[in-house]
Amino acid sequence: MAQTKFNSIDEYISSFPDNVQKILEEVRQTIKTAAPNAEEAISYQIPTFKLNGNLVHFAAFKNHIGFFPTAKPIEVFKKDMMKYKTSKGTIQFPLDKKIPFGLINEITKFRLQEVLEKQNQKK
Repeated sequence: MAQTKFNSIDEYISSFPDNVQKILEEVRQTIKTAAPNAEEAISYQIPTFKLNGNLVHFAAFKNHIGFFPTAKPIEVFKKDMMKYKTSKGTIQFPLDKKIPFGLINEITKFRLQEVLEKQNQKK
């Protein structure tokens, strides 16, 4: 990555090789479809979708795509993630394997529900 400060998700994505750009763009579209009202942003210098705060983040690394949906979805979808490396709020999808866009979609929808429920509780 030559550039260190990104102003948009487009800038972030364009800083990677073509094969990685394609994956990042597909991750982006998957999240957009699952959470159409979420806003795109750059947070922590990585692509972020926000809806009343951070919804999900994603980023490209040397050997994987990192998806950051917070800790709860990692617990809830644990069974679906057994073949991926996970930590408290992170899932790593290896670049040399098929990216599970369906799972990213489900997790994003789960996060959306979480955010909306929290918002409704505040009202």
